[in-house]
Amino acid sequence: MSIRFYIIPGAIILFILFFTVFGERGVLRIHHLSREKEDIQKKAILIKAENEQLKREIEALKSDRRYLESIARKEFGLVRPNEIIYQFSTKAAAVQKLAVTPLRSSSHH
Repeated sequence: MSIRFYIIPGAIILFILFFTVFGERGVLRIHHLSREKEDIQKKAILIKAENEQLKREIEALKSDRRYLESIARKEFGLVRPNEIIYQFSTKAAAVQKLAVTPLRSSSHH
């Protein structure tokens, strides 16, 4: 009788403890959900900042002619009338061009 007196309450306690830690509403699940909530909140902050940046860019596109001109120049290569464009080749481009150009042999048989 004394063994049953300890085994049954011990089993019940272990059962409750198991579900308290590992169950659907257990400590581990709650910890996982709180970490997931923090990650989602951080992403929300980043997305809100990105939205604010996009709102500022939209406003600049609507009202700032210089910003619009800079985008037209960078993205589309547009220039003003009577403007002269100078293009300089970089050293890397020149080296690549030499590597691609085949050498011609001057001796013919």
